Amino acid sequence: MRARLLVVEDDETIRETLQEALELEGFSVTACANGRDALNALQPGGKPQSGRGEPAAPYALVVLDLMLPGLGGLDVCRALRAASNFTPILVVSARDSETDRVLGLEVGADDYLVKPFGMRELVARCRALLRRSGSQGTVEKVLEHANLKLYQDECRVTRDGLPVNLSPKEYRLLELFMQHPRRVWSRDKLLEHVWGVDYFGDSKTVDVHIRWLREKLEEEPSSPQHLVTVRGFGYRFG
Repeated sequence: MRARLLVVEDDETIRETLQEALELEGFSVTACANGRDALNALQPGGKPQSGRGEPAAPYALVVLDLMLPGLGGLDVCRALRAASNFTPILVVSARDSETDRVLGLEVGADDYLVKPFGMRELVARCRALLRRSGSQGTVEKVLEHANLKLYQDECRVTRDGLPVNLSPKEYRLLELFMQHPRRVWSRDKLLEHVWGVDYFGDSKTVDVHIRWLREKLEEEPSSPQHLVTVRGFGYRFG
């Protein structure tokens, strides 16, 4: 099964070029011209009102321009993450300042590519994000541990069968832990895998997110059974 990509670009020439280039690389691509159509397409069973391609969900990756008419790319990122949609997002933009790149990543983008760029680099970035998310056209499994279940293709978590509302970073932390049970992770490694190598903040943010996860997942957060502190090393799951 080919990985499905959604390209969101208002310039018709660039949009068609991106779609054709990605389709030549074996991806199944839908394209649309604005943020509203993008959000419609990314809903379960959603369909864009413009662009080419057969609509289907879920999408494995969104290639998103920032300068869109009406609803901008940053607003699309915010809306998706607020709706607990964690589909990987590759921003492509002519805005090349550090502030623009950091802002894009902070509102939910997973990678940022500055225009103009080569198609080989675009494809490489797409494949890297798909590898990182585990979405390469295959059916993703449900990760289970004790009373917890994480549904990777739906980006949702349940505890005792009831939904757990997690932020994007909380979800990615938990997914990483559940993919590698009993492995000990240092704060630096967690930052690298979840926040990215370009993260500039304090490693204490890991401790804060672990505390939030414990409050949502543990029967007694002060005596955790799932997310355990390994003194002097970091954290492990299970």
